[in-house]
Amino acid sequence: MFLAAEGGHSPILPIWQEIVVGSISFALLCFVLLKFVLPRMEEMYQARVEAIEGGLKRAEAAQAEANQVLEQYRAQLAEVRTEAAKIRDDARADAEGIRADVLAKAREESDRIIAAGKEALAVERATISRELRAEVGTIAIDLASKIVGESLADEARRKGTVDRFLSDLESAGAR
Repeated sequence: MFLAAEGGHSPILPIWQEIVVGSISFALLCFVLLKFVLPRMEEMYQARVEAIEGGLKRAEAAQAEANQVLEQYRAQLAEVRTEAAKIRDDARADAEGIRADVLAKAREESDRIIAAGKEALAVERATISRELRAEVGTIAIDLASKIVGESLADEARRKGTVDRFLSDLESAGAR
């Protein structure tokens, strides 16, 4: 049937020796792969899976720790802001107190200066008034002496005529 004319061998059917050698080689290759290569590949695969899962767990732990640290920083920041606001309020209150103290001292000083000025003015006014009375009295007596022709200075001093006259003038001017 399918026998070749020359060698008696069919091109469709392989030679049985080649099938035996191929089968033994295939079985040997499968044995070596199953015995040595596949376990080594399985170990590498498991190590890789563990490394990836461990990395994910470490990343999750690091993320959780980072979130915790972030919350701590936020809490500290809120505390610092609260403390800063308190310090600002205290500083404002202190400044307001200092301002009030300075204003009170300034008012006291101005009142003291005004009182001293008024007192000095009253003293000056009294001094000027006395000097003016004496001078007006002297001028009035000199004038009256010239008009009357005799010396009235001793009698005017004795009787206080000039002082009475000036007092009458002051009371008339006050009305």
